[in-house]
Amino acid sequence: MPLVKCPGCGKRTEYLDNEFRPFCSERCKLLDFGDWADGKFALPAEPSSLTDEDIEAIERARSSGRAS
Repeated sequence: MPLVKCPGCGKRTEYLDNEFRPFCSERCKLLDFGDWADGKFALPAEPSSLTDEDIEAIERARSSGRAS
């Protein structure tokens, strides 16, 4: 059976017939889920707002799309 490295602890574990795959155990799976829920894997983003020019460009694109 193929072995994969658990993304949680690094332990080598069987992939097939493993209900927690790609994790080695329910514990590693739940710890990873908790990290996602806590936002530890969130990508940094800067808030943005549309300028008047952006809004006008969107409106022009929408109106030209309707004419087709």
